[in-house]
Amino acid sequence: MTLEEVHGQEAVVESAERMHSAGKALHELLTSAQRQECLTVGVYESAKVMNVDPDNVTFCILAADEIDEGDIALQIHFTLIQAFCCENDINIVRLNDTEKLAEILGSTDDSGEPKDLHCILITNPSEDAWKDPALEKLGLFCEESRNVNDWVPSITLPE
Repeated sequence: MTLEEVHGQEAVVESAERMHSAGKALHELLTSAQRQECLTVGVYESAKVMNVDPDNVTFCILAADEIDEGDIALQIHFTLIQAFCCENDINIVRLNDTEKLAEILGSTDDSGEPKDLHCILITNPSEDAWKDPALEKLGLFCEESRNVNDWVPSITLPE
Protein backbone atom coordinates (compact mmCIF):
# COMPACT_ATOMS: atom_id res chain seq x y z
CA MET A 1 0.00 0.00 0.00
CA THR A 2 1.40 3.38 -0.97
CA LEU A 3 1.43 6.51 1.16
CA GLU A 4 -1.13 8.12 -1.18
CA GLU A 5 -3.50 5.18 -0.71
CA VAL A 6 -3.22 5.42 3.09
CA HIS A 7 -3.90 9.16 3.04
CA GLY A 8 -6.77 8.61 0.60
CA GLN A 9 -8.40 6.09 2.95
CA GLU A 10 -7.98 8.46 5.90
CA ALA A 11 -9.60 11.25 3.90
CA VAL A 12 -12.60 9.04 3.03
CA VAL A 13 -13.10 8.06 6.70
CA GLU A 14 -12.74 11.69 7.81
CA SER A 15 -15.18 12.81 5.11
CA ALA A 16 -17.74 10.19 6.18
CA GLU A 17 -17.41 11.27 9.82
CA ARG A 18 -17.84 14.94 8.84
CA MET A 19 -20.92 14.04 6.78
CA HIS A 20 -22.46 12.01 9.62
CA SER A 21 -21.76 14.79 12.12
CA ALA A 22 -23.23 17.38 9.76
CA GLY A 23 -26.33 15.20 9.21
CA LYS A 24 -26.91 14.90 12.96
CA ALA A 25 -26.40 18.66 13.38
CA LEU A 26 -28.90 19.36 10.58
CA HIS A 27 -31.49 17.10 12.20
CA GLU A 28 -30.99 18.90 15.55
CA LEU A 29 -31.17 22.31 13.86
CA LEU A 30 -34.40 21.48 12.03
CA THR A 31 -36.17 20.24 15.17
CA SER A 32 -34.91 23.18 17.23
CA ALA A 33 -35.83 25.75 14.57
CA GLN A 34 -39.29 24.22 14.19
CA ARG A 35 -39.88 24.58 17.95
CA GLN A 36 -38.65 28.18 17.80
CA GLU A 37 -40.85 28.84 14.73
CA CYS A 38 -37.79 29.91 12.75
CA LEU A 39 -38.49 27.90 9.60
CA THR A 40 -39.68 29.05 6.21
CA VAL A 41 -40.73 26.08 4.09
CA GLY A 42 -41.21 26.16 0.32
CA VAL A 43 -39.42 27.59 -2.70
CA TYR A 44 -41.76 30.55 -3.23
CA GLU A 45 -42.13 31.35 0.47
CA SER A 46 -38.35 31.24 0.86
CA ALA A 47 -37.85 33.52 -2.13
CA LYS A 48 -40.25 36.04 -0.57
CA VAL A 49 -38.37 36.00 2.75
CA MET A 50 -34.98 36.34 1.04
CA ASN A 51 -36.29 39.25 -1.03
CA VAL A 52 -37.80 41.12 1.93
CA ASP A 53 -35.25 40.42 4.68
CA PRO A 54 -32.10 38.53 3.60
CA ASP A 55 -30.22 39.61 6.75
CA ASN A 56 -32.67 37.57 8.83
CA VAL A 57 -31.82 34.30 7.00
CA THR A 58 -29.14 32.25 8.75
CA PHE A 59 -29.19 28.95 6.81
CA CYS A 60 -30.68 27.46 3.64
CA ILE A 61 -31.45 23.84 2.77
CA LEU A 62 -32.24 22.72 -0.77
CA ALA A 63 -33.83 19.28 -0.89
CA ALA A 64 -34.52 17.11 -3.91
CA ASP A 65 -34.99 13.41 -4.57
CA GLU A 66 -33.89 11.60 -7.72
CA ILE A 67 -37.33 12.27 -9.21
CA ASP A 68 -36.84 16.03 -8.78
CA GLU A 69 -33.47 16.06 -10.57
CA GLY A 70 -35.31 16.11 -13.92
CA ASP A 71 -37.50 19.07 -12.95
CA ILE A 72 -35.93 21.92 -14.92
CA ALA A 73 -38.02 24.64 -13.26
CA LEU A 74 -36.97 23.43 -9.80
CA GLN A 75 -33.31 23.30 -10.86
CA ILE A 76 -33.54 26.90 -12.12
CA HIS A 77 -35.01 27.96 -8.77
CA PHE A 78 -32.21 26.11 -6.99
CA THR A 79 -29.58 27.87 -9.11
CA LEU A 80 -31.06 31.29 -8.34
CA ILE A 81 -31.38 30.54 -4.62
CA GLN A 82 -27.79 29.25 -4.50
CA ALA A 83 -26.53 32.41 -6.19
CA PHE A 84 -28.51 34.60 -3.81
CA CYS A 85 -27.21 32.71 -0.77
CA CYS A 86 -23.60 32.93 -1.95
CA GLU A 87 -23.98 36.64 -2.65
CA ASN A 88 -25.49 37.30 0.80
CA ASP A 89 -23.15 35.02 2.82
CA ILE A 90 -25.92 32.58 3.74
CA ASN A 91 -24.71 29.04 4.40
CA ILE A 92 -26.43 26.56 2.12
CA VAL A 93 -26.51 22.75 1.82
CA ARG A 94 -28.15 20.18 -0.44
CA LEU A 95 -30.17 17.29 0.90
CA ASN A 96 -31.09 14.25 -1.20
CA ASP A 97 -33.87 12.73 0.89
CA THR A 98 -37.15 14.62 1.17
CA GLU A 99 -38.81 11.61 2.85
CA LYS A 100 -36.58 11.92 5.93
CA LEU A 101 -37.17 15.66 5.86
CA ALA A 102 -40.93 15.04 5.84
CA GLU A 103 -40.54 12.71 8.84
CA ILE A 104 -38.83 15.50 10.78
CA LEU A 105 -41.01 18.44 9.71
CA GLY A 106 -44.26 16.72 8.80
CA SER A 107 -45.49 16.28 5.26
CA THR A 108 -48.57 18.54 5.39
CA ASP A 109 -49.21 22.07 6.54
CA ASP A 110 -51.97 23.28 8.87
CA SER A 111 -54.57 23.19 6.08
CA GLY A 112 -53.72 19.59 5.17
CA GLU A 113 -51.94 20.52 1.92
CA PRO A 114 -48.61 18.78 1.17
CA LYS A 115 -45.61 20.90 2.13
CA ASP A 116 -43.11 22.00 -0.50
CA LEU A 117 -39.96 20.74 1.22
CA HIS A 118 -37.62 21.67 -1.64
CA CYS A 119 -36.32 24.81 0.06
CA ILE A 120 -36.14 25.49 3.79
CA LEU A 121 -34.77 28.61 5.43
CA ILE A 122 -33.71 28.97 9.04
CA THR A 123 -34.31 32.53 10.20
CA ASN A 124 -33.66 34.58 13.31
CA PRO A 125 -36.87 34.99 15.35
CA SER A 126 -35.92 38.45 16.65
CA GLU A 127 -33.20 41.06 16.61
CA ASP A 128 -31.18 38.98 19.05
CA ALA A 129 -29.08 36.52 17.11
CA TRP A 130 -30.38 33.00 17.63
CA LYS A 131 -27.47 30.85 18.71
CA ASP A 132 -27.73 27.11 18.32
CA PRO A 133 -24.76 24.73 18.62
CA ALA A 134 -26.04 22.74 15.63
CA LEU A 135 -26.15 25.93 13.53
CA GLU A 136 -22.56 26.69 14.50
CA LYS A 137 -21.46 23.11 13.57
CA LEU A 138 -23.16 23.41 10.19
CA GLY A 139 -21.58 26.81 9.64
CA LEU A 140 -18.14 25.27 10.21
CA PHE A 141 -19.04 22.35 7.92
CA CYS A 142 -20.03 24.78 5.15
CA GLU A 143 -16.88 26.86 5.67
CA GLU A 144 -14.65 23.76 5.49
CA SER A 145 -16.48 22.65 2.35
CA ARG A 146 -15.97 26.04 0.70
CA ASN A 147 -12.25 25.77 1.49
CA VAL A 148 -12.11 22.72 -0.81
CA ASN A 149 -14.30 24.43 -3.45
CA ASP A 150 -17.52 22.64 -2.54
CA TRP A 151 -19.82 25.66 -2.43
CA VAL A 152 -23.05 23.77 -1.86
CA PRO A 153 -22.17 20.60 0.05
CA SER A 154 -24.55 17.66 0.22
CA ILE A 155 -25.62 16.27 3.56
CA THR A 156 -27.32 12.99 4.42
CA LEU A 157 -29.68 12.89 7.38
CA PRO A 158 -29.05 10.08 9.89
CA GLU A 159 -31.38 7.08 10.02
